[in-house]
Amino acid sequence: MIHKLLVAYDGSKAARAAFDFGADLAAKYGAELHVIAVARPPEFGNDEETEAVIEQSREHCDRLLEELKTALGPKTATFAVAVGHPADQIVRYAERHSIDHIVVGHRGRALFDRLLVGSVARQVVAHARCGVTVLR
Repeated sequence: MIHKLLVAYDGSKAARAAFDFGADLAAKYGAELHVIAVARPPEFGNDEETEAVIEQSREHCDRLLEELKTALGPKTATFAVAVGHPADQIVRYAERHSIDHIVVGHRGRALFDRLLVGSVARQVVAHARCGVTVLR
């Protein structure tokens, strides 16, 4: 049984499909719906530059989530923005909030990251302690 469901969202088409699927699944099971967007800090830069980039990324994530809030209509969900590596933050959020199931899109925005360290979806599947659905 699914009581708490987490959807990872980055604004991509795959993430939107994951959101739609996750919202339907949460409604079907009467589960709490959680949605997370992750702002990535830059790899290099001084403290001031890094903070500015993180703040811009957070604001971008907030705008992405606002669009989803509108799409949900009267349904309720918990929305969160985290800062860090997406797979790490998704798994940490799931553990902290006792999430039963995670839904992620197969391909997000970070092509370079997929080539370098593997996809976020692959890492979430490998490290999550709950069920994970990956949508293509």
